[in-house]
Amino acid sequence: MPKMKTNSGSKKRFTLTGTGKVKRKHAYKSHILTKKTKKQKRNLTHIAIVASVDEKRVKALLGM
Repeated sequence: MPKMKTNSGSKKRFTLTGTGKVKRKHAYKSHILTKKTKKQKRNLTHIAIVASVDEKRVKALLGM
């Protein structure tokens, strides 16, 4: 049986923590930043953890 391929888009967007959780970046931080408040842009900078209901799906895309 052939090996499962890792989804290329997912490996660029997600990383694993030491405890096995999946880290992600926030959306809406790439362009059209002039109309967003400083507070909004600052809060979008922080790293987030993928929700537990989505974690299994993301790990499957990462080949785990």
